[in-house]
Amino acid sequence: VTLHCWSSAHYVIALPEGHRFPIAKYALLRDAVLADGVVPAAAIHDPARAPVEDVRRVHDADYIERLVRGTMPAAEQRALGFPWSEGLVERSFRATGGTLEAAAHALDAGLAMNLAGGTHHAFATHGEGFCVLNDVAVALRALRARRRIRRAAIIDLDVHQGNGTHAIFADDDATFTFSMHGRRNYPFRKVAGRLDVELEDGTGDTEYLEKLAEALPAVFAASRP
Repeated sequence: VTLHCWSSAHYVIALPEGHRFPIAKYALLRDAVLADGVVPAAAIHDPARAPVEDVRRVHDADYIERLVRGTMPAAEQRALGFPWSEGLVERSFRATGGTLEAAAHALDAGLAMNLAGGTHHAFATHGEGFCVLNDVAVALRALRARRRIRRAAIIDLDVHQGNGTHAIFADDDATFTFSMHGRRNYPFRKVAGRLDVELEDGTGDTEYLEKLAEALPAVFAASRP
């Protein structure tokens, strides 16, 4: 099976001098998977914008309005970590579209990947921690609305807890949220998911993989995705 990937590396954000978000990583990742032969060039796709009606399945209309029209207050932009720009809006909708397209393709072909996304700090009503739209939540709810899936498991292995994703699906018994992350890392106020595994600073590869191997059978047994 050929792995197909979606990349929104073309859609960059103009950031102030010295900004700490490494926006260049998306192009570097795309170039690396091509150079290493992980995927052929023909299997890397430019994502379409996520349809607004799908974004509305997750995010409040007022938040989407502030984002699209550029009326986000300064405090909201500080919490997000990005200054507002048209490029930010375009990139956010494209990255979310990439996850939606990759998820749909995976259901047909068995696997697929978005080389961006994973924006798990985005809540229904606001973004934070460099996460504007919660792409995984949008894709999951869109696929469910299209009757392509029923139950789902979200396996979040970022060093930061997926607090926004946990909050969005807190009352959704058909979605199991699992996050394995650094205990002392951002966000400093965690949101409980169905299962959280917290790791201490300095956790090495062997212990990490052992804890993941311990957790996954319970995740799949409980979620039956």
